[in-house]
Amino acid sequence: MKEAVHIGPPPGAGPSLEELMADVAKGDKEAFSSVYDAVAGSVLGVVRGVLRDRAQSEEVAQEVLVEVWGNAARYRTDRGTALNWVLTLAHRRAIDRVRSVEAAAARDHKAALLARTPEFDEVTEAVETRLEAEQLRRCLRTLTELQRQSVSLAYYRGLTYSQVAELLSVPLGTVKTRLRDGLIRLRDCLGVSA
Repeated sequence: MKEAVHIGPPPGAGPSLEELMADVAKGDKEAFSSVYDAVAGSVLGVVRGVLRDRAQSEEVAQEVLVEVWGNAARYRTDRGTALNWVLTLAHRRAIDRVRSVEAAAARDHKAALLARTPEFDEVTEAVETRLEAEQLRRCLRTLTELQRQSVSLAYYRGLTYSQVAELLSVPLGTVKTRLRDGLIRLRDCLGVSA
């Protein structure tokens, strides 16, 4: 016949864990010290089984024991043993830590992806630019020679109306008229609203 294994202080060696929890609920520091001694190893074992990381396990176990101190009044004897209540707290807190670490890792991964994602689609931008340039070249071919030359010199080379007139040996008024007419035809050809 197997012998029953008992976790905590030996039976009959003082108040039970349940009695100690009632004293802890009243703020008894000595009772909490006894509870701590009785459950700390088990709490660390449960937490370590979930987290695997020793440093995090110790941190979470400490958080659980602080929670036991602060919430001892919530323990109810009619719902199970004090040890089971404490170990349930430990398991829940360890699971919460795993979820928190996973959520942080997911946020970091998402942030890293966003940092690498360009703000615009480079391929789409290149295609649109090429299509617009082709449409502009097609529309420029619909202009008269003087209109095309005037627009090209004024807008692609950045020359003033006077410089365009001098370069083409045409009166300034004629250049202004040809530019205005050429730009109107380009606007219409490109489908740009005024």
